[in-house]
Amino acid sequence: MDSLDMPQLLALAAALGWASGVRLYLVVLLTGLAGYLGWIQLPGGLQLLAHPVVLVASGFMVFVEFFADKIPGLDSLWDMVHTVIRIPAGAALAAGVFGADHAVMALVAALLGGGFAATAHAAKATTRAAINTSPEPFTNVGASLVEDSMVPAGLWLAVAHPLVFGILFIAVLVLSVWLIHKSWRFLRSLFARVARIFSGRPDPGVTPAFQLKKNPPGDSSNV
Repeated sequence: MDSLDMPQLLALAAALGWASGVRLYLVVLLTGLAGYLGWIQLPGGLQLLAHPVVLVASGFMVFVEFFADKIPGLDSLWDMVHTVIRIPAGAALAAGVFGADHAVMALVAALLGGGFAATAHAAKATTRAAINTSPEPFTNVGASLVEDSMVPAGLWLAVAHPLVFGILFIAVLVLSVWLIHKSWRFLRSLFARVARIFSGRPDPGVTPAFQLKKNPPGDSSNV
């Protein structure tokens, strides 16, 4: 079992920070299992994750979160509670990749890891809140399953193909910022609509968060 080289360590730190903002407990479980089963040699700062007690606790929380995240309304409450958990945990896990032997790198990793976790968490929370305004539950479940699959895929890519991970990671960050912008605009207009309704003012409705652009009626121009 070879130790991780610097590109792998950098990619792993970014992956741990980002993924913690989406599925913190799954990150802890998968990273610990990888070390416990001998798939990779965990850095010293992450070896505690391979302890059987940590594996059992994180496995239980993964089970709880898997179902909580697929119930409309409960998923947004779950995200709200975990705002104060995912971000510092992402920073700590990213810093643990380098540990006390590389204090400067650990500090930089903590700052970036916390930022990546905050971006991922904000994108997840605002997007899921916007999705929850739809009466059907299937979009919610589908989004949750996508998140479930993205975390192990991202962690695997970070170790197996760090360069590929880096390229995709930049794309995911750009997408996350776009999702935060679109979802927050939708939620802000939704809150304003609720305020208008309760104040008795006319309600012009709210534009969906995500929609395909259509040509205006009577416009037969071809593109």
